[in-house]
Amino acid sequence: MRITGLGHAGMFIETNGGNIICDPVLGPSFYGSWFPFPDNRGLDWERFGREADFLYISHRHRDHFDPRLLQRYISKDIEVLLPEYPIDDLEKDIRALGYDNITYAPAGEVIQRGELKIMITPLRAPSDGPIGDSSLSLDDGTASVLNQNDSHPLDLEALLSFGKPDAYFTQVSGAIWWPMVYDLPQEAKQNFARLKREAQNKRAMYYIEKVDAPRVFPMAGPPMFLRDELFKYNGTGLDNDSIFTDQKEFLAHLKEQAPQYDGRLFVPGTVVELDAGEMTVSQSLYTEAEIAHIFDEKWEYLEEQRASRQQEIRDEEATRAAVLPPAEMLAAIKEWWEPLLKKSRTIRLGVGGNVRFRIGELDMVVDFPKAKVREYSGEECIYWYTIPADLVSTNIADHEIDWSNSIFLSMQFSVGRSGKFNEFLTTFLKCLSVDRIEYVENWYQEQTDQTEDAEIGDWTVQRRCPHLRADLTRTGKIDEDGILTCSMHDWKWDLKTGKCLTTTGHPIRAERCPVTEDALRLDV
Repeated sequence: MRITGLGHAGMFIETNGGNIICDPVLGPSFYGSWFPFPDNRGLDWERFGREADFLYISHRHRDHFDPRLLQRYISKDIEVLLPEYPIDDLEKDIRALGYDNITYAPAGEVIQRGELKIMITPLRAPSDGPIGDSSLSLDDGTASVLNQNDSHPLDLEALLSFGKPDAYFTQVSGAIWWPMVYDLPQEAKQNFARLKREAQNKRAMYYIEKVDAPRVFPMAGPPMFLRDELFKYNGTGLDNDSIFTDQKEFLAHLKEQAPQYDGRLFVPGTVVELDAGEMTVSQSLYTEAEIAHIFDEKWEYLEEQRASRQQEIRDEEATRAAVLPPAEMLAAIKEWWEPLLKKSRTIRLGVGGNVRFRIGELDMVVDFPKAKVREYSGEECIYWYTIPADLVSTNIADHEIDWSNSIFLSMQFSVGRSGKFNEFLTTFLKCLSVDRIEYVENWYQEQTDQTEDAEIGDWTVQRRCPHLRADLTRTGKIDEDGILTCSMHDWKWDLKTGKCLTTTGHPIRAERCPVTEDALRLDV
């Protein structure tokens, strides 16, 4: 088996049963903000497109799904491996490009193509990517690999039932806009960025240790920000207020924390060859000196990229829709969102207040409790967004149903809030269709059944995490102050009160275990 890095989460996997091209992206993505790091334009995209037998898109985020690249390089006859998602947005996107040879991959079931075994494991929670993310497991008799990319699976037993992989490819640098775009004091932003990087490292290490593959390849990030106003947020930031750990930085962390794993650099042009337990790694695009320049002189490299790629940014800006007049924009959003708000009882209760949007000359408020969209008139708000009018006008023209997959990941906006992070608000803004809203409302209703308890340390706690139902007997840790941390996403609860310390809502059921006579005798 041979795996070639295509940049970001992209890879070209040559096996005994055919060649799979996974998540190929050239970008720029998210309104011209994200470029793959390092630059992957020098790869032989014609060859990869010509020689691919299967296309696998893990999820709908635009740093994994690049319609322009697919149109240019990937044959419409290729067999598409489609994760089993509860809503068909990704399938619609793929079919709209002219791809009809689609193989539906039932969750956790093995698909056989000659000597090649394929298993796709989808995730379906509202917070999983753009409502859906997935991982790819492969075994062709010579080697096995797990390409987890951005997914954060809760049921690792099901995922690893495929077998222990010889090589493991996983995200270590998350895709999020927190805290960079938030209205915060600089010192607070730096502190929150540090905590976010630590949480990302902790999550990556959790999966690495659970999967326990001998060879580890960090990938799926970080991006390059080449727009002038975002340039300072590359990596950990010129002002140390950004969250994007690069591949080399994480490899150093891995070596320090778990030296038993063979961590390797995986960038555009990296070629990994696996055969009967043996591995060789080479580089087909960059020299050693160029790799050193990219990582050891990163800001110089980024400046070179910024200077040479401004035309790509201007080309993207030229594709945006004309700015709508304020009254017309308000009417369009009102007509679109109010029917969805009326269907969103759980979300409305979860948001629980007004949210302000300043969009160019339009100043509007979304009243979640009353399911209304109107002009802002001084109401107290729990969140307030400032967004360029051309981005919103383009989303309206395209009827973009996921604003996290367009505006928010572009980081071309700013936001403030009066309290903690509100997951329900973010969920609404990426569920701007009837199908998505109905699915998410039903999902939330299903999660209310949290009847099983378990003992963790000195506490009896509901077994399933209120966030994404992870098994807390495996992912939970309680400190001496009674603070429970779920290692899946670093959410925290005060078990003395049941209150979630990370966000609004999501309380947990917990009580101290009764002190038995045996325990008292042991203490004595």
